[in-house]
Parts: sequence; structure tokens; C-alpha cells
Amino acid sequence: MRRSMSMILMSLVLVVGCDQQSDPNGPIASEDYEVLTVVEGLEHPWGMVFLPAGDGILVSERPGRLRLIRDGELEPEPISGVPEVWAEGQGGLLDVALHPNFDENRLVYLSYSKPGDHGATTAVARGRLEAEALVDVQDVLVAEAWASGGQHFGSRIIFDGAGFLYVTVGDRGGMARAQDLGDHAGTTLRVLEDGGVPEDNPFVDRADALDEIFTYGNRNAQGMAIHPERDEVWQNEHGPRGGDELNRIVAGGNYGWPEYNFGDHYDGRTIPDPGPDTGTVLPLLHWTPAIAPSGMAIYDGNAFPEWAGDVFVGALAGEHLRRIRFDGTAPVEEEALLAGLGHRIRAVSTGPDGFIYVLVDAPAAPLLRLEPSAGR
Repeated sequence: MRRSMSMILMSLVLVVGCDQQSDPNGPIASEDYEVLTVVEGLEHPWGMVFLPAGDGILVSERPGRLRLIRDGELEPEPISGVPEVWAEGQGGLLDVALHPNFDENRLVYLSYSKPGDHGATTAVARGRLEAEALVDVQDVLVAEAWASGGQHFGSRIIFDGAGFLYVTVGDRGGMARAQDLGDHAGTTLRVLEDGGVPEDNPFVDRADALDEIFTYGNRNAQGMAIHPERDEVWQNEHGPRGGDELNRIVAGGNYGWPEYNFGDHYDGRTIPDPGPDTGTVLPLLHWTPAIAPSGMAIYDGNAFPEWAGDVFVGALAGEHLRRIRFDGTAPVEEEALLAGLGHRIRAVSTGPDGFIYVLVDAPAAPLLRLEPSAGR
């Protein structure tokens, strides 16, 4: 099915600083694009990655399947060899990434909720892709974040330019755990490709801290990207009732949860706002009401030159694709694309063709593609 539409916006606002909030009643922008459906019938897709040489797109489905889209068609059989997942609540098969040297070693990394005697935790496995199977699959990281509930696995994974692997782990519903450096819950982890610990990780010399921790005080980060110009890790995370954040990740940084946040607890209790005197890293941007940010991409393609360097965030509760323009680290403009379609946006990525690909979280979900309209 092919759908064409002009850009639909629910906000376009100037943002002066991280304390500013988005106005949903801003003016309509004039640029046009088309929305095409690449495939349909994905079951709660969570992550995607493009294989080199046009060999297709790998898409993870939360119930525990890794799917291959090739030549615009969804292959009927999933990739075999995926580890057993705990597909309960927010858990299941989550993100997918390729090793930086995938062309040589064919290694695929999967994050997932791993079952065990103490419930489930966030884990990362890797295997070698041969034909339509993963072989020699083994865990490279099993987070010390076990819990019986199905909340807050986090679980975006990315490699940076130096080959380090970053893994987000949610607080697993235990808020105070995010401030405990002896616990992986509520953190961003940084490890080597085989799960080993980089010698320059910020807490490797502390007896009371787990060596893999790179940041802490993170509630549930589900979006992460490498900034192509700044060579930094940028990340978004879910707040409670409001207080969703977009952050720049700093080694050893405390991002405040649950002691500080711009939102409030679900029961109405107030959470103090973070400030420069609280010892926390302040967000670049935050949203109240919450938009429930998930996948994130920083646009570096050629198809939309007017969007170069802009940040795209999938909004689950907000049911739109949020675009943010920055001047350095200061947000200066926002708009909400795809508003009104009723799609919970789970993941967003720039394709090798420069188009923007969007995964929808639904029981029978499409993969969408944004490309310039023919009349531009």
C-alpha cells in the first residue's frame, strides 16, 4: 500500500532552553514528503538495522522473532537461532545492532529480556549471521538487574566510532536501584565487543560500583544514537508523569532518577526539579506532558537536506514522530510528524538511501518510509 500525504504537524515551536515545554498548537510547516508502507504484518517490532550491500533489513519482534525484509518483502520464516526471551510486559526480543566489522565477521547483536531464577533481566547476545540463521549464539552481557516484573528493560544498543558497545538498562520498576552503583538497573552500560570492561570506564576503580556502568540515575532509556557531528552518545528516556528527557551522555554522569525529575510520580507526589546544584546532568530537553520517547535517530542522509543534523524521536504515547533541531546542544525548534495517524512510533532510522524508516508498535504493524514527495 502506498500512502502520500503532506507533512502533518502538531507543533512547531522555538525552544529557548531545557525548561521550555512544547506547544501542541504551533503553525504548520510547508515541506512535503510521502509516507510509504514498506511491509505490513510485523508483531510488536522493536528494533531494526540495515544489512550492507542492500541485503535487507533485520527487524526484531518483541515476542521473540528476528525477521528479514528483503527487496521490499517480509520473508515468511524468521531468522533461526534467537535466544529464549521472557516475553512478558515490556520484555521480549528488543534491539538489534551489527558489529562495526560486520562485513568481515557477520556478527549480529541482540538485546533481550533473559529469563532466570530471579525473574528476568536485560541481556545482550551475539551470533554470526549465516544465510537465514544465527549460529554460535552466546551472551556477551547479562545485566545485574533481575526483577520479577515486566517493567523497564531499557535495552537500546549501539556501537560508537571506537567500537565500544552501549547498552541501556531500565530501573526494572525499582526506582531507588537507579542510584545504586552496585546495581545495573537504571544505567547505561559501556562494554567491549565481547562484553569485557573498557579500562577507562568511569567506575572501574571503585569497590562499591559495577565496572560496566557508564551513567546512572536513568529511569528507562529506549532511544540512543551517535551524534554524527559531535561524536557523542545522545539518549532519550521515559519520565514518570511527565519529565521525559533527551540527554547527552557523559561518562560517570548521574541523571537524577528518582531523586530529581521534571515530572511527578504517578500517585501525584512531587519530584524536585533538577538544577545545577543537585549534582545531576541536566537534560538538553524535556517534555511534559509525556510523549513516551522510544527509538531515536540523528539525520545524516541526503534525501532531506533541510533536516541535516536534526534529531528524530519516536513518541509512543504522543503517537507521532518528533523532530528537534539543535544549535549545538540548545534545542531551537520542534515539530511532530505523522500526527493523526494513530501510530505508536517504536523505532526510527536513517536508511542507506537517505530516507527515514519508522517502526510502529502494534500487533500487526507496518514498517513505514518517509521520502521526499515527487512534486518537491
